[in-house]
Amino acid sequence: MSLIWLGEQSDLKRSLVGGKALSINKMRSMGLPVPPAFVLTTDFCTTVLANGGDLTETVLAALRVGVRRLEEETSRKLGGGDSKRPLLVSVRSGGARSMPGMMDTVLNLGINDEIEVVLAQATGDAAFAADTHRRYREQFLRVVGHEATGDPWTDLVTATAAVFRSWTSPRAISYRQHHGLPENGGTAVTVQAMVFGNLDENSGTGVLFTRNPITGEPECFGEWLPRGQGEDVVSGRFDAQPLDTLKDQLPQVYDELMRAAEVLEHWGKDAQDIEFTVERGKLWLLQTRAAKRSPQAAVRIAVTLHERGVINKEEAIALVSDAQLDAVLQPHIDPLARASATVLATGLPACPGVAGGRVVTSCEEAEDLAEQGIDVILARPTTDPDDVAGMVVAAAIVTEIGGATSHAAVVSRELGTPCVVGCGQGTLTGLAGRIVTVDGATGEVFDGQLPVVSGKTDEHQAAKTLAEWAGRSLQDV
Repeated sequence: MSLIWLGEQSDLKRSLVGGKALSINKMRSMGLPVPPAFVLTTDFCTTVLANGGDLTETVLAALRVGVRRLEEETSRKLGGGDSKRPLLVSVRSGGARSMPGMMDTVLNLGINDEIEVVLAQATGDAAFAADTHRRYREQFLRVVGHEATGDPWTDLVTATAAVFRSWTSPRAISYRQHHGLPENGGTAVTVQAMVFGNLDENSGTGVLFTRNPITGEPECFGEWLPRGQGEDVVSGRFDAQPLDTLKDQLPQVYDELMRAAEVLEHWGKDAQDIEFTVERGKLWLLQTRAAKRSPQAAVRIAVTLHERGVINKEEAIALVSDAQLDAVLQPHIDPLARASATVLATGLPACPGVAGGRVVTSCEEAEDLAEQGIDVILARPTTDPDDVAGMVVAAAIVTEIGGATSHAAVVSRELGTPCVVGCGQGTLTGLAGRIVTVDGATGEVFDGQLPVVSGKTDEHQAAKTLAEWAGRSLQDV
C-alpha cells in the first residue's frame, strides 16, 4: 500500500493506481499541462472497506503526506483562510477499468465561508467564489450524505472515505455485473489541485474525443461549456456547445488541445476521451482514457488506426469485440415506412441502432417490464449513474437534455444501445406507455413499431475487413 506522486514514475500498474491516475501520470511525465496530483492506491480501498468504510491511520498518514506535497508544489495551503492562496482540490475515484460516472467525485474541496471571501478578494469576482462554494456544498452532500463541516481537512478525510466506499455502491456493482468485471479490484483515489472553468469568460470545461465516437469518422469531436466545471458536461444537466465554439473563442487554446489529442492517441494506441478545463485562457488536461464508442464507430476506428500505422492488425482486432462486429449488421428502418411515420421527438444521435418498445420513465418500471420480456424505451429528463440498472435492460434510451458527451450518451455507446439525447425539456411528457421506434443514427423517435430492413453501410466493409484479419466469417457481410 502506498501513496504515489504522479508524473515521477513511468511504470505504474493500472491495477494499482487505476486508469485515471495512470493517464495523469503519463500526461505529466510527457510535459503536458496537467495540475499536480497524487494517488492513494487500490490496496487502500480494501483496507478502508474492511475498516467499516473509514480511513485507517495508515491511509490518513499517506493523505497528510500527499497534501503537504500539493501545498509545496502549488504554493497554496489547504484550509489557508489566513492566506491569499488557498488550496482547493478534487477527490476522484478511478478503477483499473473505466466505469464512467459509476463511482464518486468531489470537486472544490477546501472552500468554506472564510475561503469564499478570500477567493472573491483574490479574483475580484464574488460571483465566482459563491458559485464554487455552492457547487461544493451540493456535491459534498450528494456524495458523502451529510453537509460539509467547513473544516477542509475533516471534509477531505470524509470525502476520501466516501469515494473509496463508492466502489460498493449499487450502481457500481450493477455496472460490473453487467460487464462481467471482477468485484475485488477496488478503486484508487486521486487528489488533484483544482483549476477553475467557472472563473471568467475565458474559462470553461469540455470533453474531446480524438475520433467521432458515434460514427468513427477520423475527426475530433467534442463539446465545450464556457464558465462550467467538468461535472456540468458529463452529467448531461447542461447543453454544452460544439467544440468549434472553443476554436472561435480561444483559437490558441484549441490548437494546443488538438496537438495534445494527437500525441495522446498515439500513446494510447486508441481513440481517446479527453477531459479538459480552461482557466483564464490557459489549457489544463484532467484525464484521458480509451473512448467509449458505438459498435459502428468501433470497427471504423480499428481499421483506420491500422491504416494510419498507429496499431497493427492484432491490435486492431483486439479493439473490437465479437458483439460489436455483429451489432454493425443490425438493420435500419424501412425507408417507405419512415416516409409516412410520425416523428414524436428529435434530438442528437448518441448511439446508432434501431429499437422499438414501450416508453417508460422510471428505471424501476424498466426493470419490471424487461423481466416480463417486454421491450422498453427508457425516457428520462437526463440520466445519472443511479439509472444504470434501468439503462442496461432498455432497448433504447432517450433524454430531454444533455449532449453527445453526457452520461446517457457515453454509457449507451458502451452498452451498444440506441440512444437519442437532448430532445428538449418537456418533449417526452406524455410518451409514457406509448409504443415508439428510436433511430439512434438520426436522432428521431417515431410513433409506433416501424419495420426494419437490412442494408449495406460503410461500416459493413470495415467489419468485413476486421473479420478477415481475425479469420472469422460474418453472415451477410
